[in-house]
Amino acid sequence: MKKSFVMFILAGLLFILLGSISEMPSLGGVENPSYNEVSIYYIENAVPDTNAANIIASIITDYRAFDTLGETTVLFTSIVAVVSVLSGKFDKKERKEPENHG
Repeated sequence: MKKSFVMFILAGLLFILLGSISEMPSLGGVENPSYNEVSIYYIENAVPDTNAANIIASIITDYRAFDTLGETTVLFTSIVAVVSVLSGKFDKKERKEPENHG
């Protein structure tokens, strides 16, 4: 019963995902939402506004600086967490030796 319910839910999700994929705009179309006034502004004014070396550097460092700072903070926090977990050291005196009942 539980397995058939899970399969029914997964089939429904698959149906929804395939339906949403068919409703997506075609790649490279001029009428796509990605071609809007913001991207045109970035392309035309990114380098003159910021005096950066290229468009990508100007967008990352000036227009999206807070977003990049947040991503960097999350990445740094995850690295610190992984390093702290992997570098756990035990003192041999504190470690309890297994008893041999043989």
